[in-house]
Amino acid sequence: MDITRRTFLKISGAAAAGSILSGLGFDLYPAQAYAAELRIKGAKETTTVCCYCSVGCGLVVHTRDGKVINTEGDPEHPISEGSLCSKGASISQNANNESRLQKPLYRAPRSSEWQEVEWDWTLDQIAAKIKSTRDRTFTEVKQGLVVNRTEGIAHVGSAALDNEECYLIQKLVRSWGVVHVEHQARL
Repeated sequence: MDITRRTFLKISGAAAAGSILSGLGFDLYPAQAYAAELRIKGAKETTTVCCYCSVGCGLVVHTRDGKVINTEGDPEHPISEGSLCSKGASISQNANNESRLQKPLYRAPRSSEWQEVEWDWTLDQIAAKIKSTRDRTFTEVKQGLVVNRTEGIAHVGSAALDNEECYLIQKLVRSWGVVHVEHQARL
């Protein structure tokens, strides 16, 4: 597109008029703030960490009646200071997705079909497998030294966890005797 001198002057004049009008007290910020307030009015506000990468950007999640209605960057978070990448900005679509699984799926050994199971049953199965693996592979003494460890279990941490959660999970798995503890941020 060729810009003629006349078109350039029209665009420049419109831009100048807009900047002059904004300087005369036509501030749209209160209207924008009021509109944002209406969208989240009465919602519960929770801060959390983005689940996508190991940066750990802060999020503010607004929920009403157990449903996520808004997510935005947390301006008080020391890492991201309110900014989010495109994946973090679209994170509310994870919660508000009709295709999202709501219950665990289980596929029995040598089966080709998945079946929905309850969370209690799933957690009991995981706990039983951890216990049996730990009992089967636990070593109390190695080469005359007390080691109290299991090498049959490993743990890989998640980037969606903050430092305090990582600390607690590491304490938990180390109490089981797990020595192979790693974190996603280091991989």
